[in-house]
Amino acid sequence: MKPYRVLVVEDHPFQHEYLLNVFNGVGGFKVDTVWDGDGALECLSRHDYDLILSDLLMPVMDGVQLIQKISALKKPPALALMSASSRRMLISAGLAAKNLGISVVGLISKPVEANAVMRLKERMAIFRNSGEMQHPALAIQIDPQSIEQAMKNGQIQAWFQPKKSLRNGTILSAEALVRWTHPEVGLLLPKDFLPTLISMGLEERLLWLMLEQTLQAQRKWRQQGWDIPVSINLPTHLLDNHDLADRLRDYVAADGAEPRSIVFELMESSTTEEMSNYFAGACRLRMMGFGLAQDDFGKGFSSYFNLVSTPFSELKIDRSLVHGCVENENLASALRSLVELSRKLGLTVVAEGVETQEELAFLRGIECDQAQGFLICGAVSCTDFETLLLEDSSKPSWG
Repeated sequence: MKPYRVLVVEDHPFQHEYLLNVFNGVGGFKVDTVWDGDGALECLSRHDYDLILSDLLMPVMDGVQLIQKISALKKPPALALMSASSRRMLISAGLAAKNLGISVVGLISKPVEANAVMRLKERMAIFRNSGEMQHPALAIQIDPQSIEQAMKNGQIQAWFQPKKSLRNGTILSAEALVRWTHPEVGLLLPKDFLPTLISMGLEERLLWLMLEQTLQAQRKWRQQGWDIPVSINLPTHLLDNHDLADRLRDYVAADGAEPRSIVFELMESSTTEEMSNYFAGACRLRMMGFGLAQDDFGKGFSSYFNLVSTPFSELKIDRSLVHGCVENENLASALRSLVELSRKLGLTVVAEGVETQEELAFLRGIECDQAQGFLICGAVSCTDFETLLLEDSSKPSWG
């Protein structure tokens, strides 16, 4: 396999030699080193890198300032941060990078040990296999007309990521995730086209497209004997449409399906004009029998008040709380508290973004209900999901 090209940004001479030895010992990396942020930006202007490993505390341009500069690049590489500072400092800097659109694959406390570099290698493999490295610079133009056409001709599709029980390892449900099967460049991920789609005001149209394809998939799976609930992302601001719940119910009923087979995940990327619309819409969806999930809890502005005041049936814990939970006791405590609270509220708890066996074992240990992530399986087409169900039925359980 082609080695990952890494740029190490570190102002201490000893650390240069030490890190080169660690990376060479693990293998699978081609490493360049620079002394500061300016040197890093100069290298990035001349070469493409898969990964930047940067210190936080550096003179002239610190690691956070470097993050802000990197985010302006057309093709920002994945990022790992290292520091002797507190773990909270690392997490905060990592969140700054994520919110600037940079993929963060590691937060490493100094001294950097070989096992931390091994985890970086594993996460880079996940990053590469997830497709996030496949289209650093699209050779096509993503414009409103092409998106409109793709929605009409079936290129924009619902793919399905399984959610597995942490008790016995069986597939219990799925999440519908949007993909664009482009005839020229292959599979496009949401980051490649969703911002343009949103700017065009097509979020509700996408919701109906995902619902239509989900119902078709569920009908196909039921014919084979599988009753699989599916979660669909619902931009929260759409609850400003007072008749949305009625239209969703009528559409599902006309298909011959039941509302209980669909879970709507309320997204934090938007909010309603009036909070009354949020609570009224959520309440009516649940009264009609739909499942309702708080998506990405821990990522943005979700609050405990909303969690205890909205009739959710499911809580989705964002991967920012899952990553590092084995090494970080603060994250571990937060997850234990969330699972305990959710159990008291009668919610199904789903952990997103599970990437390592250690994370999976920890989540099982605190009795989280379900997990999804690339360790288990990425999103696949309807037909491939059916294959997963066939394989799942023939495997022994985890328990």
